[in-house]
Amino acid sequence: MSLEEFHRNFRSDLQATIAERVEAGEGPFPSEELVFAEMVMEHVAEAGISDSPTVCHWSGKVGNAKLRITGFSQSSDETALDLFVTHYFGTEELNELRDSDAAATASEGVRFLFRAASGTLEARIDPTHQVRDLVATIRSRWGHIDRLRVFVITDGRTKTKRFSSKEVQHKMVTIEAMDMERLLRHTEGRPRDELAVSFVQSIGRPLPCVHVPDPDADYEYALTAIPGQLIRDLYLRFGVRLLEANVRTFLGNKKPTNRGIIETLKNEPEHFLAFNNGLVLVCDEAAFERASDGNLGLSFLKGMQIVNGGQTTSSIYFASRDDRSIDLSHVVVPAKIIILKGSQDDARERLITKFSRYANSQSAVKLSDLSANRPFHVQLEKLANETWCPDGATRWFYERAAGAYNVMLLREGATPAKRRKLQEMIPPRRKLTKNDIDKYHEAWRGKPHIVAKGGEKNFADFMDALDKDPAIVPNPLDARWYRAMIAKAILFKAIESMLKTTEAKAIFRQGWVNIATYVVSVVADRIGDVLDLDQIWIRQGISAGLRDLLWGWAVVVNSVFNRIAPGQQLSEVAKHAETWSEVRAAEYAAPSGFIQELRQS
Repeated sequence: MSLEEFHRNFRSDLQATIAERVEAGEGPFPSEELVFAEMVMEHVAEAGISDSPTVCHWSGKVGNAKLRITGFSQSSDETALDLFVTHYFGTEELNELRDSDAAATASEGVRFLFRAASGTLEARIDPTHQVRDLVATIRSRWGHIDRLRVFVITDGRTKTKRFSSKEVQHKMVTIEAMDMERLLRHTEGRPRDELAVSFVQSIGRPLPCVHVPDPDADYEYALTAIPGQLIRDLYLRFGVRLLEANVRTFLGNKKPTNRGIIETLKNEPEHFLAFNNGLVLVCDEAAFERASDGNLGLSFLKGMQIVNGGQTTSSIYFASRDDRSIDLSHVVVPAKIIILKGSQDDARERLITKFSRYANSQSAVKLSDLSANRPFHVQLEKLANETWCPDGATRWFYERAAGAYNVMLLREGATPAKRRKLQEMIPPRRKLTKNDIDKYHEAWRGKPHIVAKGGEKNFADFMDALDKDPAIVPNPLDARWYRAMIAKAILFKAIESMLKTTEAKAIFRQGWVNIATYVVSVVADRIGDVLDLDQIWIRQGISAGLRDLLWGWAVVVNSVFNRIAPGQQLSEVAKHAETWSEVRAAEYAAPSGFIQELRQS
């Protein structure tokens, strides 16, 4: 698929999403630019590049300097912050965004960050605006923030994807562009292309190595040792994307527990090479060159993934972050590099999966961690493809692999007319990702504080729950369970949509997703045994009576949040188990009048 075709298809999806929201009555006509931003930010989260982002548009001036953000994402431990700023063309044709213009757009976000950190911005913002809480958090948590990034998201194409970093209040801010070309790479299943490192640029020299080529094998082999500081920098830059895409350790931002690694880093860093088993990496490309001493060195890796050694990698990063006395300059980590050959993507992915399984056979990584291929996800995908809605003309779509919905549209929607027909049969609003399913399922199970962790963290907890208690879902999955699951998705989406209306904005200043999550948990707790999910499935929506009940409960949930954590980021407060205890114990109005979805005793 050409980039121009991808751009046209993306615009088609954007217009379909806007039409759905207009039909749903979500307040005034939605801003095309903000809907575009939301779609891209959701993609960034699904790709594991950022934690779950929040759309939060604000612009202003300090003197002649323009400040602006379109959204933000903050890690659960508040040590990483991403800001998003749009450069939106909104045209049918694909535009080139000059590097100078992209850099100027990024500067608006950098200025926002600078003013927020310096404490000169908070007083200039309306106290009722959602961004006020973000500014307060940046100011109060500045000393703890370790990673800062500004993303320019655009419907154009940029020549440069990563720009020179900027320094803000003695911290470096990474600047990246998320353009149509980068989105296309992800959609075509090539996000690993972005995981590249030049050792010559990073440390000024190639890494000494032993290279073992084999013309008859489907891979080559190299042995080397990587400086600990470089491993820290790579984890800071790429995060959990460095970890192999199929076998996830899900360490994320959790503190490492391997005390032996930490003790060695603190007390015997020069012995790390001898004490540690090291890393196993796979990569799509590698380059070698002669070092100054004439020996062969490893100079470049592209499409790299760590398939074994995630604990070592994250331990180095978090230990050095949390204890500034740790000196990584004497730390060297042994590494085995597997360089894949051949051009068949499927064959490569199968090989990576095998490397992951066997490289991790010494540890507790289970075959069930090959998440996309777990029976649960395969069966759910099959049910979604085979189960039609009560109207017999439409169905839902389960995106077992990232980008599968777009791939389906591209494969089967060869003409604009066919594409429109597909979007009518499977609208964008009926696309569900793995993270969506675990969000709706776990909210109903009374785990809203876990769901609030967002993205991969919640997904990890859900997969872990399935491993510990497979009985929480039927095996195999059946049509009855699937219809109930979709009903829960409809319920969640209905609450979220309700909270975005013009009327709601006067009450709910932030955290629509978190409020919706907690309301669903309250519903399951208070009336889950009498709520007829089949009625929601049949209607593919909820009745006015149920909507009124949920609105009242959402107001109560919101008031609890405001009472227990005034002025704090709701997304952070929602992650605490005590918050769920408070919300669960609140007084909620009993259902009154006739509500179609409630079974009569």
